[in-house]
Amino acid sequence: MTEDDATLNRRAAAGDAQAFSQLVTRHERRVRDFLRRVAGPERSDDLAQDCFLQAWRRAAQFDGRGSYAAWLIRIGWRLFLDERRRHRSETRKRDGAALVAEATAEPGHAARLDITAVLARMAPVERAALVLCDGQGWTHEEAAAMLDLRLGTLKSIAARAKRNARALLETPAKEPP
Repeated sequence: MTEDDATLNRRAAAGDAQAFSQLVTRHERRVRDFLRRVAGPERSDDLAQDCFLQAWRRAAQFDGRGSYAAWLIRIGWRLFLDERRRHRSETRKRDGAALVAEATAEPGHAARLDITAVLARMAPVERAALVLCDGQGWTHEEAAAMLDLRLGTLKSIAARAKRNARALLETPAKEPP
């Protein structure tokens, strides 16, 4: 019988590394995917590692309200914001360049290239809202909690991000000179 996340986390909080390993296995892909889309592929692995390290250290702080995955995403989001605040200008350049580089490195996947390039042109909070709500299927309420935003604010950001993404996808790419 498979234990639920809350039970595994209680065991992890008591020092059970095997229980925490099961939680990582369950949630690693979703956390890494979110962070890759928000922070770019060059930072996502380090942020995901830091996220799980914090989750291990703070396991006793998870109170069981809400999902464990949402708690992890929130940790990852805060780590991203903290890093962004520390390295604002450097990170801004890296985010856009890395996502565009990823897009150009995978020829033959036009739709994926387009959305990757579009995400690179969005503000981080817009990327996060779009990835969480439309990419990963979280509800607006869940995404608002993860990003520490009011529900109405999250809905506005998600709608604006979706509208901007559509406009950018419909705009033909400029031909090189």
